[in-house]
Amino acid sequence: MNDQGIGALPHDPPNTKKVNEKTYTHTLGGKTFTVTLNNWAEQANGSVLVRVGDTIVLATATMNPNSREGGDFLPLTVDYEEKFYATGKILGSRFVKRETRPSEEAILVMRLIDRTIRPRFDYRIRNEIQIVITALSIDESHDPDILAVLGASLALGLSDIPWDGPIAGVRVSRSNGEFVLNPTYAERETSDLEVALSGTRERINMMEAGASEVSEEVYANAIEWGFEFMKDLIDFQKKVIEENGKPKRSIKLSEPAPELYDLVRSEFSAKIEDASYQSDKKTMQEMISAVKKEWFERAMEAFPEHFTRETAEMAFDEEIDDIIHRRIIGKGERPDGRKTDEIRRLWASVSILPRVHGSGLFMRGETHALTTLTLGAPGDEQIIEGMEIRTKKRFLHHYNFPPYSTGETKPMRGPGRREIGHGALAGKALLPVIPPKEEFPYTIRLVSEILSSNGSTSMAAVSASTLALMDGGVPIKKPVAGAAMGLVQNEKGEYRVLTDLQGAEDFHGDMDFKVAGTRDGITAVQLDVKIEGLTMEIIRVTLRDAHAARMKILDCIESTIQKPREELSRWAPRVTTLMINPEKIGALIGPGGKIINDIIAQTGAQIDIEDDGSVFITSVTEEGMKKAIALVKQVTKEFKPGELVEGRVSRLLDFGAFVEIGPKQDGLIHISELAPWRVEKVTDIVNIGDIVPVKIKNIDEQGRINLSLKDVPDRYTEEERARGREDRSHSNGGRANGEYHTRRRDR
Repeated sequence: MNDQGIGALPHDPPNTKKVNEKTYTHTLGGKTFTVTLNNWAEQANGSVLVRVGDTIVLATATMNPNSREGGDFLPLTVDYEEKFYATGKILGSRFVKRETRPSEEAILVMRLIDRTIRPRFDYRIRNEIQIVITALSIDESHDPDILAVLGASLALGLSDIPWDGPIAGVRVSRSNGEFVLNPTYAERETSDLEVALSGTRERINMMEAGASEVSEEVYANAIEWGFEFMKDLIDFQKKVIEENGKPKRSIKLSEPAPELYDLVRSEFSAKIEDASYQSDKKTMQEMISAVKKEWFERAMEAFPEHFTRETAEMAFDEEIDDIIHRRIIGKGERPDGRKTDEIRRLWASVSILPRVHGSGLFMRGETHALTTLTLGAPGDEQIIEGMEIRTKKRFLHHYNFPPYSTGETKPMRGPGRREIGHGALAGKALLPVIPPKEEFPYTIRLVSEILSSNGSTSMAAVSASTLALMDGGVPIKKPVAGAAMGLVQNEKGEYRVLTDLQGAEDFHGDMDFKVAGTRDGITAVQLDVKIEGLTMEIIRVTLRDAHAARMKILDCIESTIQKPREELSRWAPRVTTLMINPEKIGALIGPGGKIINDIIAQTGAQIDIEDDGSVFITSVTEEGMKKAIALVKQVTKEFKPGELVEGRVSRLLDFGAFVEIGPKQDGLIHISELAPWRVEKVTDIVNIGDIVPVKIKNIDEQGRINLSLKDVPDRYTEEERARGREDRSHSNGGRANGEYHTRRRDR
């Protein structure tokens, strides 16, 4: 520990408030974490600066001292603030140069932190709590999201906000068969597995992973390996919190009176159990709604002094929790009658929409997902200019969750955090099987519409997207499917893992563990829990059961469509790739884009050019494609000596004629190369506008092309060539001795 912190001055200017700082350092996996406590954000309940390398985040935790009236859930909000100045760059559009709404990457970081810290709060808290993470400095090596998890944990631990921490998060990747802790961006590029995980010293409570078909055993080993480092980071936090933390505040909790619990158990437990154990979701909802209405009336009549709608509903929901836990753990009985390892009825279909480029409908019980495929030109890829990421994205997966999917009415607005998170998870699951641009140069967009929801819609979106890709003729490596796994666990530690989690089991259960992949391995994982966390035993059991479920879903997909179609949809554009000399790119574009825009106007095709000389021509018509290919080849053609071409005479000079053999590309026919005999005047052979065949004689060091008309086969008869030989044999030298080779003027 030392007193010299970030940005400290050698001495304090007069009449200024001193910045008091304490700095702690901890080395983990070869990287030094620096934690600075100061009074920068002194009005927050807790704040901290966390640094690794030149990446620095400010984490703050603030709680409203008054509870929110009428709330029925923990009002926790996590905000991750991307500040473009952190990169040392002025980012944004041409007209907007400040940060606006959160990027997709920022939303995913918010969800990562939220899912990590939320289980450690008492769910009965009704005081608004806000965690704000601000990225102040970003280097090109260290991702701020793991620092943000650490910062949130420390800010809460140091504050007076009631919270059962600390927790810690790490990232594990695998390269060349070796695990790497908190890899840099460069190290992550070469990995076949990357997982962010967090939890307490005893259990894992959050995972977010992407992988290139790794086995369940490899994945579990990665978690177990990273878990040991989390413990080390938690011990470091405990030291900081013990020395600097505030006493936790005592706040009022929203909790039913004991009398309400006794009443709901004695008079309504049987009715609640009967309503909860219905195989049809709509029937279940109607029965529960009727029992709940009766319960509210009875509770208000019996205990008017203790009754509030919020606490009565809490007692009612907790009774459902108890019933479901008791029956599943004790007897293996699930609300819809399935066995714990049983998947709901599966159904799949393709080619259900006529004009889209591919479509797939996947149904698993009452969860129905429709995915459509759209193929676009390479230039349609998304340009991403964010705080950490500046790239282009050619594979897009978007997810929509309209209110009718749950039988509700709500305003239709843009995608929220949930939609962004689910879409990103499904996209991550599919990415490893998407063909590279070199093999399939299209921009690929999938849109998953959730038509009906009763659990695990993101995994249904994965299956529907696989169907759409194969239906559209995208040559994916393998089909991908996913399943959500649930858990019920009691206070004794007894538990059961549930295959194919449905809505009621998600709401009243203890975890949502999504695993997606191919037959050969895992491609994506996401976990969040409502309990303390999972042991490695539970994780391994869940991975085993998820693998079995995935195989059954893949059977359903492959029975519907075995492999990608050989041909693209007739409505999809066609893309042809040409390779040109990169030095010809300027000629193809032309001054101010004149040449390429003219080709686009003539053909209706879209043309995209990359720095390596790749030219992608996209057209919806065969005629436009052929014409565009011909024009691009014509403009970028590299001529070779001895080649026969055709061109238009564009200029005449005393010593020869210039012939345009390509756009902005001409060559000179010297007067001596116009005919096999002596030519007195150029116009005796050619005139401006004539279309003539020519042979490329040579190309000099400056790229100037010398042409010949007389050497073109069949241009002149044998009699004409003999006359030329006779003329030259009777000459006294003439042009052949010097005049004939008149010095060419500079072009």
